[in-house]
Amino acid sequence: MLNSAYWYTVLTFCLALILALVLTPLAGRLARRVGAVDVPGQIKHTHTIPTPRLGGLGMYLAFAIPVLLTLWWPILRADSLEVRRVVGLLVGMTLVEIMGVLDDRFDLPSRVQLLVIGIASLLAVLFFEIRIDILPNPLDGPLHLSLWLALPFTFFWLMGMTSTVNLLDGLDGLAAGVTAIAAGVLLVHTARLGQISLTPLPAALLGATLGFLPYNFHPAKLFMGSSGAYMLGFALAVLSVIGGAKVASALLVMGIPIMDVASIIIARIRQKTSPVSHADRNHLHHRLYDRGLSQRMVVLLYYTLSLIFGGLALLLPPGIYKLYALLILGLILLILLWAVTRPREPV
Repeated sequence: MLNSAYWYTVLTFCLALILALVLTPLAGRLARRVGAVDVPGQIKHTHTIPTPRLGGLGMYLAFAIPVLLTLWWPILRADSLEVRRVVGLLVGMTLVEIMGVLDDRFDLPSRVQLLVIGIASLLAVLFFEIRIDILPNPLDGPLHLSLWLALPFTFFWLMGMTSTVNLLDGLDGLAAGVTAIAAGVLLVHTARLGQISLTPLPAALLGATLGFLPYNFHPAKLFMGSSGAYMLGFALAVLSVIGGAKVASALLVMGIPIMDVASIIIARIRQKTSPVSHADRNHLHHRLYDRGLSQRMVVLLYYTLSLIFGGLALLLPPGIYKLYALLILGLILLILLWAVTRPREPV
């Protein structure tokens, strides 16, 4: 049975990869036909030619179709709620995807986007029982959350991760590549925990993102748009919860983007401006790019940090060592922020 489940995981990865390679350019053609095209000129843009969006639609199908197929595969499932939670992943992700497609075409207000993400997250938590019940406690063993703590904590985790990946999507290949690394870490972590019936899920996300990257790495022929960024964030958030929380591993892989978004939100609140209602170039990846690093250099820096700390998440024993790694990650972010905010030397 173990060998059979292993091959189902390989099959899921290959199917997602092939679907992404085939469907992504078709999504680009659809984007041009319906007018979902990113035109240079907005403050957050780094490209110089009109570029189609909707690449996320191809990724969504490449991920959702294999995951849907896993529901009918004869894999032994240890958790009676597993199928329900996988259905919850698909339902919430589909809701977010529809909103993302509409945003790529019509530029929906940010409050509408947040409302839809909130509804998807609420459905996942309340109706599909996708919840974080246990948190790692580096000082005194695992921390068991009561239902009334687990509900809001999971809700804000889903909301936060979904928004973080969307805000990370500012340079070619950045969000897709970091998500692929996170999916790979979750795949290994899930397999090590013996959750063989769940390994096809991160494998599908890994295949979908890797199949998309050839079209999105700099210079990008296609953008994922909101239809990709929100979908990837929601999927990643749920996959870190299904089958027992893997929040610590996700935090280490996504630590730089998460802390970057948190610092910007805090700064906006202190300035008494809306934390989510406007785009700017204050994100770390934009600042590094504006300081003279090429898009590829910035993206490869993020990849490197995600790989290093994703590897630490897998190698370090649970407890205080992962907390140390997270503190080191925070120190690296502070150093990078200092580097991009210090005055330039006069020429």
